[in-house]
Amino acid sequence: MSTLQLVLAQINSLVGDIPGNTAQVIDVTRRAYRDFGAELVLFPELTLCGYPPEDLLLRPSMQRRVDAALAQLMAAELPCAILVGYPRVVAGKVFNMAGLIVDGRLSAEYAKQKLPNYQVFDELRYFVPGDKPCVVDIKGIPTAISICEDIWHPEPVAQAAAAGAKLMLNINASPFHRGKAQQRLELLAGQARAGDMPVVYVNWVGGQDELVFDGGSFAVDAQGKLCARAPEYVEKLLPVSVTYENGKAALKPGEITPALEDLASVYQALVLGVRDYVNKNGFNGVVLGLSGGIDSALTLAIAVDALGPERVEAVMMPFRYTSDLSKNDAAEQARRLGIHYRVISIEPVFDAFSQALADEFAGTERDTTEENLQARSRGVLLMAISNKKGAMVLTTGNKSELAVGYATLYGDMVGGYNALKDVPKTLVFQLARYRNSISEVIPETAITRPPSAELAPGQVDSDSLPPYEILDQILNLYIERDYSAEDIIRQGFERNTVERVVRLVDRNEYKRRQAAVGVRISERGFGRDRRYPITNGWKAGE
Repeated sequence: MSTLQLVLAQINSLVGDIPGNTAQVIDVTRRAYRDFGAELVLFPELTLCGYPPEDLLLRPSMQRRVDAALAQLMAAELPCAILVGYPRVVAGKVFNMAGLIVDGRLSAEYAKQKLPNYQVFDELRYFVPGDKPCVVDIKGIPTAISICEDIWHPEPVAQAAAAGAKLMLNINASPFHRGKAQQRLELLAGQARAGDMPVVYVNWVGGQDELVFDGGSFAVDAQGKLCARAPEYVEKLLPVSVTYENGKAALKPGEITPALEDLASVYQALVLGVRDYVNKNGFNGVVLGLSGGIDSALTLAIAVDALGPERVEAVMMPFRYTSDLSKNDAAEQARRLGIHYRVISIEPVFDAFSQALADEFAGTERDTTEENLQARSRGVLLMAISNKKGAMVLTTGNKSELAVGYATLYGDMVGGYNALKDVPKTLVFQLARYRNSISEVIPETAITRPPSAELAPGQVDSDSLPPYEILDQILNLYIERDYSAEDIIRQGFERNTVERVVRLVDRNEYKRRQAAVGVRISERGFGRDRRYPITNGWKAGE
């Protein structure tokens, strides 16, 4: 019987930082050998350039930099073998490649066969698919190499099995959405049974713009049984021991971290997305407008959990319509979290704008223009603080509001990042309750009071929108499931409400194009997932 000690390197790297990522590979390999006696360390998909590199792949110097990185790895006198991902140009074609480096030489390469071109993925823009399996002998074990999407399809697994593989290694950059971890586990269990071989799966962890990679690397045996699993949302080295006897590979029982529950997983995705966007882009911290409402309250909790209270500033910017309850809730949450907190009235700013516009507005009635002017006064203050202090503005709007345009351009939409961009309002309430179950940082009244923008006397969101319990169901059907208006009506929703919501979604695409980047947690987030023309004559009825 032979044995092979694998270590899955679930790491957080930086897109485009090829020298830094290469140095990380070298350091992690040495740690894996020192701490676990690694004989082969598995790194994620496109390790050297990061994922997704997007149009960096089109830069003429990309291949030179990757070649230099590979040369550095081969010259580094690594204590064990590594499997690492990178882009590679062969005969003028770019492949998404995995390379096995053993004893200072590149002993095998595999080109990814299944290139995803849906949702957030557009690999066909950059890569040419491979067409051959790669089965190599590693300590006497016939071992197949595959990359991410390959394992979601039956052909590469069947191809590898036909070529004699008894063990499958799969390197990944698989982004999070709700339910994805269980989906992966069930899929790989089925593929392991179909190929009659264990499958070892290593994943990226970290935030990259709107994408969050949740880690959760794992290994299943040939019967699909889970034998090892890394925690989600943190860097981790996960040892996996493989035995080989009588033509069969088996996995020894290893460390199995329980999977997170749904709300915990979503919350950690939001925290990691904010942390990595702020840190990888070099901001000192964040500043946000704290209104006393639930959206800014949840955003503040996420920011503090991501960065620590010393790097978070919140500003209450009251106006004549701001209630005492809002002021008190904002101050109380700031006290509970120990952040930097300021109160700056927008009354003088609003009055100055109004005076400057007096001639333009002469003879007109007060309308939403004045409401938007309040929001834009706040936006000006937040951006000034950001510029002066080097702190990025976190905007606080949720997915429901962005969907129907219930947000002000250059007002409450200003900012560099939005933790709640893909979080419907009903889920905002659930996440607030979840966060308070850990420690009660959000005042109860911020959760239980009727949502309001407080831009007019006695204003509540339900004056302008259907109840969020109804609105979010309609939005889910229209945005995430592509139902037509008539399809939604047939589900039992009132016609006028559906037609109005659909009309609002369609007409506010221009706002969403100008919205801040934000964490993606669904399979149809605004941005990379859902790209609709602003100017169009499409009718959404059928």
